[in-house]
Amino acid sequence: MLNALPLPVLTIGADEQILHCNHAAEAFFDYSARLMQRRRLRDIIPFASPIIALVAEVRRRRASVSEYRVELTQPRLGLERSVDVFATPLGDDGDAVVMMLQERTIADKMNRQLTHRGAARSMVALGAMLAHEIKNPLAGIRGAAQLLESTGAEEDRLLTRLICDESDRIVRIVERMELFGDERPSDRGAVNVHGVLDQVKRSAQSGFARHIRFIETYDPSLPPVLGNRDQLIQVILNLVKNAAEAIGPDAVEGEITLSTAFRTGLRLQVPGSRERVSLPIEVAVRDNGPGISADLLPDLFDPFVTTKAQGSGLGLALVAKIVGDHGGIVECDPAPRRTAFRILLPMSSARDGRESAVDP
Repeated sequence: MLNALPLPVLTIGADEQILHCNHAAEAFFDYSARLMQRRRLRDIIPFASPIIALVAEVRRRRASVSEYRVELTQPRLGLERSVDVFATPLGDDGDAVVMMLQERTIADKMNRQLTHRGAARSMVALGAMLAHEIKNPLAGIRGAAQLLESTGAEEDRLLTRLICDESDRIVRIVERMELFGDERPSDRGAVNVHGVLDQVKRSAQSGFARHIRFIETYDPSLPPVLGNRDQLIQVILNLVKNAAEAIGPDAVEGEITLSTAFRTGLRLQVPGSRERVSLPIEVAVRDNGPGISADLLPDLFDPFVTTKAQGSGLGLALVAKIVGDHGGIVECDPAPRRTAFRILLPMSSARDGRESAVDP
């Protein structure tokens, strides 16, 4: 039963001797069960770690103890993880302790998804307001600038042209923000995500990413996605364009990897109901660009957050909104030369549970 759990579980005896561990603990600590049982807790966890004191407190109190956001350093693996720790006595004697670890990565990502969705929803009202309050006055400003341009001196025409260009740029930003206010339900059905990726790749290779090599790692048995094909193309195209811009126009070994996989175990509660939806379909876009700053990561999907000199900062916010509207999540795993954006989406099925017909 313990081996079926996806979280690491250890049974710790007297003198911190490890009595048992499940498969997830073997993978987490990168030790086999046989090797783990020859070691004590402080052999796999640093002596100064709060986890050591937590186990001692469980024995002293003979009661369950939990601690959240514990920093766990693993020098042998070169890793530093943030974990939640749950420990409880095993039996009445209190000498043996059962400890379960939950890495904070997944929980934090899920919390960020809720934040991203809230930020996207706040853009709905803002986009509608800007469309009314800004676009109309800008049309008047641009018209007046054009009249001045036709009658003014040559040196003044540079300024009037600047007014027109900047007015057009503001209108384009407002029009992109209007997309956040589109609350109309979209047609959704069974979509072949590989067809979406192929179309995006062809579009990118014929334009902004013609100098970049594409690598495809697909799961051929992947079931269809429940979604809107045009919106999914918009999402993937945005991520691929960001990847190409991160690599840069002068890169000689630029690579973008498109991959799909079937993942089990992740379920997300639908807002406003008790229904929990499985998100087994993973679509990933990876690049070998310089990476994303860690300081930017918590706000990466918020509106107007960008590292581009000419960027509006609305692209990833729109990605988060569309993926959220599909009932999925999008996450970023930043690392130098291997930044990855992963999208998790629900699977499409017929009313009787059978696989639906797929749009190419």
